[in-house]
Amino acid sequence: MLKGGKSPVLTLAEKCKNILASNWQGSLNSIKADAKGSKEEIYTSKVKYFVKKGKPFLWIPEKDLHNVNVLIDERSSFAVSSPFPGPLANLLKSIKKLPARVALMGDTVRLNEEKAKLVTESLRETLLADQKAVKDSSYSVSGILSSSCVGPVPRSTNLLELLEGNEQYSVYKFDMSSCTYIDCNRGVHEVNVEDIEKSKADSLSRFSMSLIDGINQSEVRRRALVLFCVNYLNINAKDALLLFMDRKGFDVLAKVPGCVKVDGSHEYQWKELRFALKEEARDGETFCNQLLQMEEDALHKISHLSGL
Repeated sequence: MLKGGKSPVLTLAEKCKNILASNWQGSLNSIKADAKGSKEEIYTSKVKYFVKKGKPFLWIPEKDLHNVNVLIDERSSFAVSSPFPGPLANLLKSIKKLPARVALMGDTVRLNEEKAKLVTESLRETLLADQKAVKDSSYSVSGILSSSCVGPVPRSTNLLELLEGNEQYSVYKFDMSSCTYIDCNRGVHEVNVEDIEKSKADSLSRFSMSLIDGINQSEVRRRALVLFCVNYLNINAKDALLLFMDRKGFDVLAKVPGCVKVDGSHEYQWKELRFALKEEARDGETFCNQLLQMEEDALHKISHLSGL
């Protein structure tokens, strides 16, 4: 665990930045309008985006009504959720737990052709960097990524369609005026926009969706998460899934004993548990290495205790 009094939890601004960095699409809301002006009704659709220097840049299909709406009234909102694939999504739905999400208020401003080209080229460079990072990853990391049902880097796969597809898009910059973080328990937290702009997303965020799903798809890795509950928190978990990951640690959704029934047995409930890393993980490689080291330490401790 982290020592020296350092908090193993990210700031709200950092959490917002990581959610934006790990996803590639969100819900854009604009005010319906036509040649006669605003209709005071809200139009919503999902659009793909890319974050550059702390600002979301949106790719809106040319046929989408947002193009007309924001031309008349730029005021809009943009919401992005933590992407939860595979067994984790099914579990969260069954226990009525929503993914954490970010809600932004601001203006959607269309870029001119020259600026749009610069942002598009930046997107291309980012996707190439993602592909190189996957190619250069170690066997242990590539094994986890390949176990994911969504592929090694789903963000890159989906954003690549913007560069290689046949559909025509207009590129917009979203200028934030306010930001709200909504946690998994539906708690609402206002976040200072300046803090959002100053903070940086974890470099492992762009791979977090695949790493989380790859670990949750593996029975061996999930058993290791159960061992963590026993070894580090002294909690006897029946099952566990990785929920979040960041450079300081990770959250596990564990099935733990709850209320005692009349017959003396326990009812089980899903509880969110936080684990800190010994050192901050600068990327997916160092995160996975520390996770494997924690597994070895837990197995060694249990084997030692069994031998007593």
